Amino acid sequence: MFENFKSGFIGMIGAPNVGKSTLLNQMLGEKVSITSSKPQTTRNRILGVVHREKAQLVMLDTPGIHSAKSPLNKHMVDVAMQCMGDVDLIMFVVDASKPDPNSERLALKGLAKQKMPVILVLNKIDLIKKETLLPLIAKWEPLADFKAIVPVSAETGEQVEELIAILEEQLPQGPPFFPEDSLTDMPERFVAAEMIREKVFRMTSQEIPYSVAVTLDSFTEQEKPPMVKISAVIHVERDSQKGIIIGKQGAMLKKIGTSARQEIERMVGVKVFLKLFVRVEKNWSTDTKAMRRLGYE
Repeated sequence: MFENFKSGFIGMIGAPNVGKSTLLNQMLGEKVSITSSKPQTTRNRILGVVHREKAQLVMLDTPGIHSAKSPLNKHMVDVAMQCMGDVDLIMFVVDASKPDPNSERLALKGLAKQKMPVILVLNKIDLIKKETLLPLIAKWEPLADFKAIVPVSAETGEQVEELIAILEEQLPQGPPFFPEDSLTDMPERFVAAEMIREKVFRMTSQEIPYSVAVTLDSFTEQEKPPMVKISAVIHVERDSQKGIIIGKQGAMLKKIGTSARQEIERMVGVKVFLKLFVRVEKNWSTDTKAMRRLGYE
């Protein structure tokens, strides 16, 4: 049944904010990984399954590799580095429009220790002049033994199908790992919490997003009438941050809740009742026990 079928795990690595999550969502045609213009949005390994007629590509979106100092940031980099050793193929994504030499150097150092094939993806080509593309490819070519260098735009979808075809070529033969209708292995509870966190990232500024974690107290599916009831907690590190997230007369919290609820409804396909609470968990991002409790193992 699966004669000449290819399948494998592909690790997506790169510096923060190079567009890995946007690229994953574009490849899937659905949203499973949250995105924002702020770096370090992704904190955990996110799996997405791309289905093709003769192949199944299991994509692993990872946090951005950077010079990490805090326990939370070190956890994120560890997640990305560990992913490199657990895959059949690595997709190294860089921002063609905005280099990050220090983070790129760290990623290349990690790649040098691996034996699996690497595809270099130059993302955000919609933001550069076309005549700068060939010199950019020439600059990257000697830096590692890349099986291919593929310019793409995750935002517009340009060259994304070509990228999938190149990845497919590099995969080993084997049966699919997931059923045809699977997009991710992440439970809906996890994705719902991530969607709430994304809205905080997008709607607040300064240090607030980096001090936020989201946990779900309950996720209940009701049959009649069909509805999902969710109770979620937005954890922050200081009282001042709590005030900002709640906003004047609760306006910001209501805005976050409405936007998150609409997105979760698109995912689950039924009406959602979402109740949000804000709780201060002092300095959780520097406390390894608190990090574990909030889902960062």
